[in-house]
Amino acid sequence: MNMIFSKKKIIIFIFLSFFLNSCGGLPEALKPKKVDSSIPVNASDRARKNVEEGRGVSLKGAVSGRRGTSYEFSTSNPLWRASLETIDFMPLTTVDYSGGIIITDWYSDSGNQNEAIKITLRFLSNEIQSNSIKVIVHNKNCGPSENCTISEIDSNIKFELQKSILSKAAKLEKESKKSKK
Repeated sequence: MNMIFSKKKIIIFIFLSFFLNSCGGLPEALKPKKVDSSIPVNASDRARKNVEEGRGVSLKGAVSGRRGTSYEFSTSNPLWRASLETIDFMPLTTVDYSGGIIITDWYSDSGNQNEAIKITLRFLSNEIQSNSIKVIVHNKNCGPSENCTISEIDSNIKFELQKSILSKAAKLEKESKKSKK
């Protein structure tokens, strides 16, 4: 019986080794992967390589001799800050720094409820010049039957607002330059 039992073991062993050997070895998931030696080990070197290849973002100026994008945030733009400070008494509907636009909601002083204004500020440049900002003022007049008409007005408000924003922006920029020195 011992002989029969050991013959069965030998036959099973030969049978299994034949089938396992013919499978081609280990499956792909268990095989060791080859390492690409061109990938840097250091994290900062990998990040720099990814930015150079266009697969990453750098908030710094230049990367390896190439000129990068410089980002200017709203807190460092005196024209933007001056505009927000000038119209801070009005409710704002849209404020989009990246799009360069500020739109207020309809504003009416307590004297006349049938008339309201809406101001749109479009930023054409970050420089403090009269052509860097476009001010649009809309007027809404409502009659007794809630029949309202809306029209763009070219009034003194528009020019006074632009003048106020530019003078405040110039003052903010002067203070900023003074504090940097």
